[in-house]
Amino acid sequence: MAGLNVSLCFFLATFALCQAVRRAAKALLPGGTYAHFAREVAGTAQLGACCLEMRMLVELGPWALGFGPDLLLTLVFLLLLVHGATLDGASANPTVSLQRFLLAEASLPSTLLELVAQALGVQVAGALTRLYWAWGLSDLHLLQSLMDPHCSSALRTAAPHGALLEGSCAFLLHLALLRLQGSRAVHRAPAVALLLTAAAGTAGPLTSAFLNPTLAASVTFRCSGHSLLEYIQVYWLGPVTGMLLAVLLYHGRLPRLFQRNLLYSQKSKYRVPRGRPVPGPGGSQTPKEGSRGRGPP
Repeated sequence: MAGLNVSLCFFLATFALCQAVRRAAKALLPGGTYAHFAREVAGTAQLGACCLEMRMLVELGPWALGFGPDLLLTLVFLLLLVHGATLDGASANPTVSLQRFLLAEASLPSTLLELVAQALGVQVAGALTRLYWAWGLSDLHLLQSLMDPHCSSALRTAAPHGALLEGSCAFLLHLALLRLQGSRAVHRAPAVALLLTAAAGTAGPLTSAFLNPTLAASVTFRCSGHSLLEYIQVYWLGPVTGMLLAVLLYHGRLPRLFQRNLLYSQKSKYRVPRGRPVPGPGGSQTPKEGSRGRGPP
């Protein structure tokens, strides 16, 4: 269990370091720079480092230390729960940033800045995590350090099937994010963590259920086993398509591109009554159609 204890210490150190970076950046940087760059770098680095370490436990833990799926999924849920509670509003996911842009909640320059920050964050996470592995603090980490240059692909199925899995899971994730939009973090974080844990348990053995194009590109695109085109199809086109379908289903349109609702008719819930005779001056009313032409009684 020494390897698990070392990994737990790594997770705690990662959360503490990224939280310290967030607080320092929030105090020192302008609001826009912090919101669209610094917190995205910290959030994506936090996610990327934990993902790399967790992937090591999933691949090596069962046969090296006898880890069962119940322990691994519980650890995934706890990590996602803490991650969701500490992001401070960062998306740490290109598809979430694109979703905000399509909902007209973010401008194009701020969205592009977030995408650059996320790419930088995963590179920082990869460099620091591999340096940590090289220290060889446990036999598991020493073995991972030796195996890392010859990594195996996270895609263990055909590319169309993998794209369908990633797209379906991304569709459910973005639909949940849209439904929980505006809710308190104490309610949103457990719901999203539970959904992502379920995705890891179902699609994880076949695609690793990244649901994050930047994270997938950093972790598995360099691994042999599939072509770059297949990786792009599964880990980029799949999640982006799932996000687009979720926005269309929830809103009936893409607010950034279309003003008219494409799926749902916008009928008023109240029927407008037909015109009725309006009382004239002195309380006189227009005679009813049935009494026209009649004389006084």
